[in-house]
Amino acid sequence: MGRFDDKVVVITGAASGIGRALAAAFAKRGARLAISDRNQEDLAASAEEAGRAGAREVRTYRLDVSERPAILDHAEQVRGDFGRVNVVVNNAGVALAAEALEQSHEDLDWLLGINLQGVITGSQAFLPHLIASGDGHLVNVSSIFGMIGVPGQSAYNAAKFAVRGYTEAVAIEMEVRNHPVQVHCVHPGGIRTNICRSARVKRANRRDALVRAFDEMARTTPEQAAAIILRGVDRGKRRIFVGPDAHLIDLTTRMLGSHYQKLVAWAARRSEERVETFAAEMGADEGDTPPAETSVAKGATTR
Repeated sequence: MGRFDDKVVVITGAASGIGRALAAAFAKRGARLAISDRNQEDLAASAEEAGRAGAREVRTYRLDVSERPAILDHAEQVRGDFGRVNVVVNNAGVALAAEALEQSHEDLDWLLGINLQGVITGSQAFLPHLIASGDGHLVNVSSIFGMIGVPGQSAYNAAKFAVRGYTEAVAIEMEVRNHPVQVHCVHPGGIRTNICRSARVKRANRRDALVRAFDEMARTTPEQAAAIILRGVDRGKRRIFVGPDAHLIDLTTRMLGSHYQKLVAWAARRSEERVETFAAEMGADEGDTPPAETSVAKGATTR
């Protein structure tokens, strides 16, 4: 079964998408799983899938990663339930489609609380347990948008760039202090998950068009993403790019430097035209009133 046989693996945001696929992938390696999310119904389905895949043990936990005390308590509970922690995957995340001038402070606090503070607190809470295991892995999920700025995603960019910087600094700290923890930063490209469907969209009348555009762009399945991530962890890679689009964007930014921004601006104009076409085809009314709260506010943190 490989190096994860009987290892204790913690995964946040495991109710769907990459989190659920990772749970199943680790299960096939014989891992013991501590999976969490806010959406208990879908999390139970993930646990059943992981059990069928061969997990030695699966426990589920309700967790909102934006609540710092809850994460600290979660780390201690998992350590108590399993006796040790070998792998932590800080995966939970949400999305916000809004330009800088459109974002409310509430939206910013919501996104940064989950996508950034959740990762930082999760890392701090579990690192002592990973060190104590003698063979730990900290896996923080950033995004390819942690490598490149994208219009309409400035808040998401802020969180994902910060996750990258934080994770790379922690990786160096572990090396300098000779701690037995390998640290990995994951940069997925377009993955076929619910993150776009559950996103907060400022111009809500364009939601369906944005989802359609995302679905056409996302080529990598969660299962493929999970396989790539596990392979990267196996090989000790500090940066794990997921999907051909992620590799292409990384190559482009390294070749062009800051000049990539002009290329992104051109692509963004083309994308905007496509979204407008989709919106017209779907009969979106520019006068539609955005809902006060999107589904994600009450549901799972999804990636």
